[in-house]
Amino acid sequence: MNFISATTLVIATYNWPEALRCCLLSVARQKKLPAEVVIADDGSDERTYNLIHQFQEKFPVPILHVWHEDLGFRKTKILNKAVLGSSGEYIIQVDGDVILHPSFIEDHIAAAETGSFVRGSRARLTAAKTTALLGNAETDIGFYSRGVYNRLNAVRLPVFRSFGQRKEMKSRNVRGSNLAFWKRDFVKINGYNNALNGWGHEDEELAARFINNNIAKKIVKLSAVQFHLHHQELSRVNESHHSQILQETLTTKSKICLNGYENLY
Repeated sequence: MNFISATTLVIATYNWPEALRCCLLSVARQKKLPAEVVIADDGSDERTYNLIHQFQEKFPVPILHVWHEDLGFRKTKILNKAVLGSSGEYIIQVDGDVILHPSFIEDHIAAAETGSFVRGSRARLTAAKTTALLGNAETDIGFYSRGVYNRLNAVRLPVFRSFGQRKEMKSRNVRGSNLAFWKRDFVKINGYNNALNGWGHEDEELAARFINNNIAKKIVKLSAVQFHLHHQELSRVNESHHSQILQETLTTKSKICLNGYENLY
């Protein structure tokens, strides 16, 4: 574990304020709060704006709303903008459709290590459980709750944390919904690749460049628990093109992308 002076929680969202409400409520109940929350908003309408404004008035830490116009799925670009607007030296990244265990931030801080980025996992919720939680704006969910599957990912055992951690130099199975990295490392690789528009492989491609810079993937289990709300799958029309870009990054061992964090404006 390394000393971290300030941690930023980045939450990616798009037009699902009911889910974002539950996510933010779970952030507010964290045993250890981040220094700030930055919401990376890929063009949501006024419902999300109004919700964030309500939370900003009473939230225990500052919330920054980073928004751009809705021109289609541009998650990579809005995440780059969110990190640009952040003040923390360590970034913990989630999606706005997850509910965080009360020790989520604490666990990520404990897992932070120089020369590594962290890949967590997530338990999933059934459609019925998701509807119930959203309807009541509830965040009370745990390993034994009904409606949880991938249940092993809901296990939190701090005493055995070390047994649930390992490192590897492969970018597979990296998802931005439970990811953490040093901001300086993110800047070094030029952040997310803005050329990846639409769903698919943007997080793995980012991870590949981390690894090409000798920044190891640290896999974390038995801690940093989150629960993913059920929703329909997004369009995967660009998935094959993104897969080609990922393979090129892996083959050429690219250390930076040419259109990323430093190319926003």
